[in-house]
Amino acid sequence: MANSQLKKAIVFVAEGTEEMEAVIIINVLRRAGIHVVVLAVEVSSGPVTCSRGVKITPDAYIGDDSVKIGSFDAVIVPGGAGGTSVLSKNAQVRSILAEFHAQRKIVAAICAGTLAIKTAGIQSKVPQPLRVTSHPSVKAQLEHDFLYKDERVVVDSNLVTSRGPGTTLEFALKLVSLLVGEEKASEVAAPMVLNFSL
Repeated sequence: MANSQLKKAIVFVAEGTEEMEAVIIINVLRRAGIHVVVLAVEVSSGPVTCSRGVKITPDAYIGDDSVKIGSFDAVIVPGGAGGTSVLSKNAQVRSILAEFHAQRKIVAAICAGTLAIKTAGIQSKVPQPLRVTSHPSVKAQLEHDFLYKDERVVVDSNLVTSRGPGTTLEFALKLVSLLVGEEKASEVAAPMVLNFSL
């Protein structure tokens, strides 16, 4: 999936998004030279208040005509119970997730964010059960529709899922690897003093 063209990714945020996951994903992808647009959902202006009160100012708001959704290579859903609820219910988000998956672009979710994959109906459009993971607290809502894995990061073709705040660095670096290559992921990881290897 990786090539030399500038890659672009959307990271959705909403009221109640898990801020650690959102910020780590945004930061790691930007360190790798990926153009990231933080796209707010169900908020029309100003910052988004995340699950622990941290405020994130989005780059744009869903429905903003200046954001050409089709030009992006990846779409990413952070977790957080409140944020996931908003994102899972939003028809535009569900449509974008389904379209990206159908077009073999990267669709990624972490923590409770995997529930948005379920509500987008992606699993009903493929012949084999998709492999996913999530935060343990939402496992029961996913394991009957998907091939659920208790693993830190799960990649099933162009679908990437992960477990929670403690797996976000691995998740983000896997996205870097898929978008711009393993060499770039290793380069980005080197100064981070990680306690795991890629």
